[in-house]
Amino acid sequence: MNLELNKEQQLLKQAAKDFLKKECPRDLIREWRYAEEDYPEKLWKKMVKLGWMGVTIPEAYEGMEGDFIDLTILVEAMGEVCLPAPFFSTVVVGGTALTLCDNENLKAEVLPQIVAGKKTVTFALIEPGNGYGYSNIQTTATKQGNGYVLEGTKLFVEYARSADYILTVVRSEGDGPMLFLVDAGSSGIEMTYQETLDYAKQCEVSLSGVQVPAGNLLAEGAAAEKLLSSLEEQAGVAKCAEMLGGMQAAFDMSVAYSKERVQFERPIGSFQSIQHHCANMAIEVGNCRNITNLATWKISKGLPATKEASMAKSYTNVASNKVVKLGHQIHAAISFCDEHDMHLLLRKCHAAAVAFGDTTYHTEKAAAELGL
Repeated sequence: MNLELNKEQQLLKQAAKDFLKKECPRDLIREWRYAEEDYPEKLWKKMVKLGWMGVTIPEAYEGMEGDFIDLTILVEAMGEVCLPAPFFSTVVVGGTALTLCDNENLKAEVLPQIVAGKKTVTFALIEPGNGYGYSNIQTTATKQGNGYVLEGTKLFVEYARSADYILTVVRSEGDGPMLFLVDAGSSGIEMTYQETLDYAKQCEVSLSGVQVPAGNLLAEGAAAEKLLSSLEEQAGVAKCAEMLGGMQAAFDMSVAYSKERVQFERPIGSFQSIQHHCANMAIEVGNCRNITNLATWKISKGLPATKEASMAKSYTNVASNKVVKLGHQIHAAISFCDEHDMHLLLRKCHAAAVAFGDTTYHTEKAAAELGL
């Protein structure tokens, strides 16, 4: 087992960091957090030209056919800058779900459009009165003619207003799960904007009599359960990579600040309490990187990774918030000002920690895998 990046991956990591540092400074999220548009299309088009939208999509659908490690490299770099764009929902979630499904017609139609940056996808799972998970789904799909009719409400649907497709989890008449790719422009869809902690442009999406062709069904029953399980693992570990990017940025900022900030005629980094904070941050960043890299490697090799994925998500959820809060303590009051970046990292880490399963969810899942 070798968890080190190879030469090509190291180049990809550096290229992604350099590009995003230049094209996506954290001031961009301040600029776009209250904008009418969901995300900066100019930045999106530049990312498309780099081939990022097709990083893990097979060559048969015009993608680059890279592995899962390549994807997490990009996501980590995006976490460092708090990227205000639907890359995660479109590529990590939508692209992965389509690649995993057996609907060849749908794959051939949509995946090339994702690669070309012409279509974006959002994910609709969470419902009112229902926490995270694929059980107890109340949104229904009823067979009607050559298609289905969807009824229900979904919450926290990221970048829904600008999405072309809504990847929607529903319950069939037989109570099994189904996964549809719904045209976001379909009649019967209403969206209500929801303000959120991390400025992710989320919506409540109401589905009332929404007609979906049978050809837009990705999977149902046991096949849907298997697909959703794999999607949860990959999206959860990718969220770990995103949090890792934010943690690393908070750590780097804190170390630099502790060398520059002077109190009592000494850099604050000379004080033992600050040194302890930096040491604890370094330990947590290292721990998260190791456990995330293990889960990433297993997924990239097609090996069972349920236990490792849940262990990584459970641990990183807690550690990421700890690291950024220590960064706040090192910077003190200035970090709570709007013009400072530390609170942006904290917002992103808080949001990522509950996405695709919170600490309790993944701790229980990891314990079950261990037979506890």
